[in-house]
Amino acid sequence: MDESNKIKLFEGKKGDFIRITHINIDGVMRRRLLDLGFVPGAIVEVIRKSPLGDPIAFRVSQTSIALRKEESLKIHGELI
Repeated sequence: MDESNKIKLFEGKKGDFIRITHINIDGVMRRRLLDLGFVPGAIVEVIRKSPLGDPIAFRVSQTSIALRKEESLKIHGELI
C-alpha cells in the first residue's frame, strides 16, 4: 500500500472513498462498528461533515452512520 494513500476516516473530505484497513477500537464500540459494516476491506464514503468537523456522516454497506471524532480517528484506511 502506498504511504501517501494512508488516511484516518476523520481526515477524509466530503466525497472521498476510503477502504478500511485497520480498526483500533476495543470493547462494545468495536463490536457495534463491526456490526454496522465498518470491517477491514469495506469501502466507506464520506458524505457529510458538520461545520466544526465533528461528527462526520459516512456511508458503508448502504447505511449512513455519523461518527464522532473520537471514533473516526481510530479507523485507518487507504484513499481510493
